[in-house]
Amino acid sequence: MNKKKIVIINGPNLNLLGKREPEIYGNISFEDYFKKLQVLFPDADLKYQHSNVEGELINMIQENGFSAYGIILNAGGYSHTSVAIADAIAAIKAPVVEVHISNIYSREEYRHQSLTASKCLGSITGLGLTGYALAIKFFLDKN
Repeated sequence: MNKKKIVIINGPNLNLLGKREPEIYGNISFEDYFKKLQVLFPDADLKYQHSNVEGELINMIQENGFSAYGIILNAGGYSHTSVAIADAIAAIKAPVVEVHISNIYSREEYRHQSLTASKCLGSITGLGLTGYALAIKFFLDKN
């Protein structure tokens, strides 16, 4: 059986999970959570990449966008500001699911709009780290 390659790309400040505002983002690092995802989804070929730099995120989207079965993207604050990341999503073949750990609609008003969401197949927001597992399950169940 060929495993579906699913790439998780995290943007700025998500390297601080477990340390950063635990009341919003929890107290586990993404690296530790990723290990749990690998155990939960042994039938997926999961890859994880992170950058705090907008151009590097665009490179990651482009590098994986023609070989991955799906991309899970948490562009962090760039979701609200980056036309360039939105354009990168639109330029690739792989479907992208946007994930936000916090509920962006219950936070500051400037976070209520995502420039990247309209280029994504779907969005999951406000369900904590579980949003990543839900996105993986979606890709695994998708024909």
